[in-house]
Amino acid sequence: MKKYTITLLFLFCLFSLQSQTIFGKWHSTNEETGEIDSVVEVYQKNDKAFAKVVKIMDSKRQDFLCDLCKGKQKNTPILGLNILTGLKKTGDEWSGGKILDPRNGKEYQCYIKLETPNKLKLRGYIGISLLGKTAYWTRVSE
Repeated sequence: MKKYTITLLFLFCLFSLQSQTIFGKWHSTNEETGEIDSVVEVYQKNDKAFAKVVKIMDSKRQDFLCDLCKGKQKNTPILGLNILTGLKKTGDEWSGGKILDPRNGKEYQCYIKLETPNKLKLRGYIGISLLGKTAYWTRVSE
């Protein structure tokens, strides 16, 4: 009985810690329709946060390219595209990197912050964060 209790406690703690992080898979919602349009995976590399599109919900858009993007990302598939790059942890938020909107090809400065274990706040802006736009992603439940 003691082993069973310890195992359950360990699993509960592991699950709790996992949901207290920005890392994992998140649903991105289309602002115009309010529908989930993709799954984005936020991951860590060299103490920085990055994110890439790992699933596109609309089967007709699976092969879409980022034709409005600039530089090396121009005409690359949106599926697999890194849209969040180089954020560093500062306090309870990650900032100092960039976010790419594949719908318009524009890149913005950004910060992200875990609002709740299942809600991620993203703020993209030009110049100062007051002049920007906020989006929220919800954690994918597996």
